[in-house]
Amino acid sequence: MEQKLTKFSDLDRSGGILLHPTSLPSPYGIGDLGKEAYNWIDFLVRSECRLWQVLPLGPTGYADSPYQCFSAFAGNPNLISPKLLVDDGLLDVSDLEDIPDFPDDSVDYGSVISWKTKLLEKAYYQFDATHPEQLLSEFNQFQQEQAHWLSDFAMFMALKRVHCSKSWVEWSQEFRDRTPKALEDYRKADAHAIRAQAFHQFIFYKQWRNLRAYARDRGVWILGDIPIFVAHDSADVWALRDLFYLDNLGHPTVVAGVPPDYFSPTGQLWGNPLYRWEVHRDSNFAWWVNRFQGILERVDLIRLDHFRGYVKYWEVPAEEQTAVNGRWVQGPGGELFDALSDAMGELPLLAEDLGEITPDVIELRDRLELPGMKILQFAFDSGPENPFLPRNYDSNCVVYTGTHDNDTTVGWYRSRTKDERERCLEYIGSEGDDIAWELIQAAWESVARFALTPMQDVLGMDSDARMNFPSVPSGNWQWRMTKGVLNEELVERMVRLNRSNGRSIPPESSVD
Repeated sequence: MEQKLTKFSDLDRSGGILLHPTSLPSPYGIGDLGKEAYNWIDFLVRSECRLWQVLPLGPTGYADSPYQCFSAFAGNPNLISPKLLVDDGLLDVSDLEDIPDFPDDSVDYGSVISWKTKLLEKAYYQFDATHPEQLLSEFNQFQQEQAHWLSDFAMFMALKRVHCSKSWVEWSQEFRDRTPKALEDYRKADAHAIRAQAFHQFIFYKQWRNLRAYARDRGVWILGDIPIFVAHDSADVWALRDLFYLDNLGHPTVVAGVPPDYFSPTGQLWGNPLYRWEVHRDSNFAWWVNRFQGILERVDLIRLDHFRGYVKYWEVPAEEQTAVNGRWVQGPGGELFDALSDAMGELPLLAEDLGEITPDVIELRDRLELPGMKILQFAFDSGPENPFLPRNYDSNCVVYTGTHDNDTTVGWYRSRTKDERERCLEYIGSEGDDIAWELIQAAWESVARFALTPMQDVLGMDSDARMNFPSVPSGNWQWRMTKGVLNEELVERMVRLNRSNGRSIPPESSVD
């Protein structure tokens, strides 16, 4: 029987690495779910790392951000492995001979998407022409299992192509407003395009499920991510307008963000539509139950991004240009999590509780017994009471050197003030000669039950390898790990780290 985690505390003291699949090596311009992903799992196993953290796995939209996806349920077809399509008989080896000159250390999204879209279309037409019995049976079953979101998503993506990738609020009125006759006529007229979108989702799910099973069989658990908000230009908002604050034309009336703070004098205006929580309550949070069930089909543990937004969130009128003129509004709080628990039992959740956190947020986090997050890069800008110093942790937390939103540790250290660097070096008892690994060591030595670090810190990389710079609209999510860096010296170093700090995969969990 498949082993299942019901809460984070089901896991013993553990260590792991944050690396999004797009950052894996690949000859095809972007990390994918093929050979290098399996090599990555093998590296984690040999290194005795129990956790692999990924970012949201959905189909990216605006600025290629995994936090602005076209669906809360779909997978990113750009992660599909072309080589595995060859293995399935959906492409010919010759289809992979003329590969563009993609960079090895970054993702050129425009070139990748153009090239991969053509490959995926060719794979679908091969499937449609040959109807391989096993794949066809699996595809039909997948469509039945995922019917609650797949039909709307497939039509949404097909219609986006008809409308030259414009946002759905700019579509012709009958499609924008989902006029039943228009949708039915389109479903008949462009059935192949709609079915192709569903097929690409089937292939993504198939490849991801196989990779996840490979990881689980070897004692590696995958930590995924649920963004609290969804993108406005998404199948979810288009298909379920009553769940969001929208006007008659589909535009948001209020949007999400965060208020001004020390780092951002005008706050951050995210622009996501906000939920009509009273409508969600009327259905006993059915959409959320489906959403959590969906992500637990793909990952073993869930990080709740922007956890404080479930308690109170910053609401900004949609016409505002900054987040200054917003207000705090009450979220669903414990009601949502009680409904999830009633429907699904206990869940393995981690609260992203960073930023300005109020007592009611801490109260909900602690009532749910969720581990919070500790970031070592935040630990040295003040004195001994700083909550991010390891001396101030309790065991029910996850410590990171930094996250996908932070600079790399090398870049962070170089940009600190002299006082902050001195506090850091004094605390960790170091000269700072290998600052990334010295902070990794401090994280692993801490009492935190779980310790994680981005792969860029494992490799000791500088700011050029940063994954994301919040509030900068372009140039993010591009970093890739180059082939050959996962050498035996690195494996041995990770093994020593995990073993000396009691964070190893138990030997009986691994499979030769």
